[in-house]
Amino acid sequence: MDMSARIQEALATIAQEEQVRIIYACESGSRAWGIASQNSDYDVRFLYVRPQNDYLRLDMPRDVIELPIVDDLDINGWDIFKALRLLRNSNPPLLEWLFSPIVYQESSIYVEALRDIARRLYSQTSIFYHYSNMAYRNYHAYIEQKDSVSLKKYLYVLRPIIALLYLQQHSKLAPTSFIQTMAAVQFPQEVRVRIEQLLVLKQAGEEMGMGDADPMLNAFIVEHLDRWRDPSFKQQQPKSSWKELDGLLLSILNEAREVTAER
Repeated sequence: MDMSARIQEALATIAQEEQVRIIYACESGSRAWGIASQNSDYDVRFLYVRPQNDYLRLDMPRDVIELPIVDDLDINGWDIFKALRLLRNSNPPLLEWLFSPIVYQESSIYVEALRDIARRLYSQTSIFYHYSNMAYRNYHAYIEQKDSVSLKKYLYVLRPIIALLYLQQHSKLAPTSFIQTMAAVQFPQEVRVRIEQLLVLKQAGEEMGMGDADPMLNAFIVEHLDRWRDPSFKQQQPKSSWKELDGLLLSILNEAREVTAER
């Protein structure tokens, strides 16, 4: 059985065993970013809706479904209530899911409404905080003041930095694909060439291994992290209203009820 069939089978099993309706499923992580190696896991993420009576219980079910990793398949999902709360706060992982270039299922007409809210009312503050801290933590832990570094860690530091440059230069959310984002961002050509070399290594091999620290990349990283982590650096923070999200939630629940009734 090929991986696509395995994923669809796993999603169908989850829907049946958990008695939920999966309205969206996608790839996240390195495969969605376009930087997967031969042995990268499949990181499948999904959004689901429970029967309405489940939401009227005092002992409401958990708002996540998590499965153990089997071989190279990592799959888990979020309840629509959790997803909408996180959408209001521009949760970056959720935004990456919604705009993933690899979609396995999209069974609700309202998924595009989720994307529309994400595009219109994203919080720059949340996004800058998430990505700048992600880059800083990885740089500090794996690269800073080290002579020999894990080369793939450079990509995990540079991906959020390039995403923030895209946001600054285009005033909109960056694509989930690192390749697409890089192509649309202006930054020094010598840095671009070095990143492209790292991408070739990452995509071609099973493991990139260790290598010498790159002073040019380090300087590029530190320049942007210092600027974005400055307390005086502020961004606007629009938020969608609870009323808009409540209306969308009701539409999704009603749609799920109608689909269930037709079966």
